[in-house]
Formats: sequence, structure tokens, C-alpha cells
Amino acid sequence: MMDVYAVIVHEAEDGGYWAEVPQLPGCVSQGESLDELKENILDAIRACVESYAEDDDVPPLGGTFTWTLAVPNGAGDTSPALGAAPRA
Repeated sequence: MMDVYAVIVHEAEDGGYWAEVPQLPGCVSQGESLDELKENILDAIRACVESYAEDDDVPPLGGTFTWTLAVPNGAGDTSPALGAAPRA
């Protein structure tokens, strides 16, 4: 069985991206590209879950794996574009 966690992706002000996992407080990572971010946030999730195990604690159960990315839609338009990745 695989645990699934929501991942919120943000566009970084200075370029690249950063992500957070609300179910795992403090679980964040960054990357210059979405591919790099995906690898980094998966490593961060593994580390957070391992930390729970070391403390004899149980990590929160996951929900769905979601990418939420705010990207301007055009000149002068600041409304976010939202997207979701398929369930792993």
C-alpha cells in the first residue's frame, strides 16, 4: 500500500519553484524546474516519514497527490492557473 500526500507547488519569486506538504508540517523543498522539484519533494516526504518512524510516531494518512501551480495567464492577468497531477 502507498500513502499519498497533497503537495502544493508555488512559483518562487526569484525563479524556480517550491513546494509544501500540508499533512507533514515542515515538509518543504525547492527546485529550479518542476522535474527537479518533484524529485526533491519526494526526498523530503521520505525524510519526514522516516523522522516519524524514528520518533515511534505515525505520519498522518495521505489524501491525494495534487499539484497546485499559480501562473499568470497573460499580460495584466494575475488570476492563478490551477492543475492537478494524476494519482501516482
